[in-house]
Amino acid sequence: MHAREFHDGTNDDLKPLESLSLDDVKSFPELLRAMSRTAFSGRSLGEAFEILTEMFHRPNVTTVMTISGAMTVAKQGRIICDMIDRGYIQAVVATGALMAHGLTESIGLTHYAYDPSKTDEDLFELGYNRIYDTLEMEANLNDVERLMTAVLNENTPPDGVWSSARLCRAIGKKLDEMGDGPGVLRSAYRANVPVFVPAFTDSELGLDVSTWAMGRALKAAGKEAASLNSEELLTSVPPFNPFLDLQEYARLIGRSEDLGIFTIGGGVPRNWAQQVAPYYDITNHRLGAKLKAPRFKYGVRICPEPVHWGGLSGCTYSEGVSWGKFMPPAEGGRFSEVYADATVVWPILMKAVFDELGSRKA
Repeated sequence: MHAREFHDGTNDDLKPLESLSLDDVKSFPELLRAMSRTAFSGRSLGEAFEILTEMFHRPNVTTVMTISGAMTVAKQGRIICDMIDRGYIQAVVATGALMAHGLTESIGLTHYAYDPSKTDEDLFELGYNRIYDTLEMEANLNDVERLMTAVLNENTPPDGVWSSARLCRAIGKKLDEMGDGPGVLRSAYRANVPVFVPAFTDSELGLDVSTWAMGRALKAAGKEAASLNSEELLTSVPPFNPFLDLQEYARLIGRSEDLGIFTIGGGVPRNWAQQVAPYYDITNHRLGAKLKAPRFKYGVRICPEPVHWGGLSGCTYSEGVSWGKFMPPAEGGRFSEVYADATVVWPILMKAVFDELGSRKA
């Protein structure tokens, strides 16, 4: 049995850690840099700060932001607006619900804290939709539907067919004309940042577009909805093609020099945004194309879910390397996964980035 050889970490070029001294911290950037020399999620958040400052500072990096969860209901929407306004984000991939709830803010409406003395049955009767500890008024969503109807009636998309990105641009334009307040789609429109909602029908927006299409068909046929059963009524579909989104997003990625991704949560937005690399790979393989396959060089995700519960869409950044979605660290890939509640750490992270960088570029 051989004797163990006890090494000193310094001789093996290991990174030394330092106890966090708050007396030495004078700013948010200093706090995050100090946290990068600690442990656990604090270190991950500090590393995320270092990656984001490099990713946002470099003008040749196209950064995709993916968002799931009720972040606009949780009052984080202004952070998204600020990231777009400062030029950090070149594309957004989100859930339709997140965009719909953000619209209520954009047209001057309000969300409220949940009163736990009310039962969920009470809330239904009062027209209060509960999202964990927050309430969305059903009346708010009716106002959003009126906005959506106005946008659909006032605009004709190219070739007469909508995609989520085309519709989000039209909504953003309408919000900018109305000028009621800040909003994700308004900021995205003003900055020419496309917003993709890949699971569009899984949202209030999707239901609004569908009922608009049915109403238009009823009017054209001179019929009343009350006279029809579900088999007769639920047949009209809007002119909407999600493959327009896929191809627009793929073209955007194909024009990019370096790629970064910033993710809140998991779900469809995260995986849809990342699958563009395998999409290029299989297009080359199956069609004989010679497209340069993209790989994300930078990645930061904030999500409390461990992999085996599925909230991360079953894919860490290291696992994504095996799919060809990410550049391996040996080739320059830089990634940080922060296992924490985004409403706690995201504001701290972005405050530090804002203080460090200001605006990215014109």
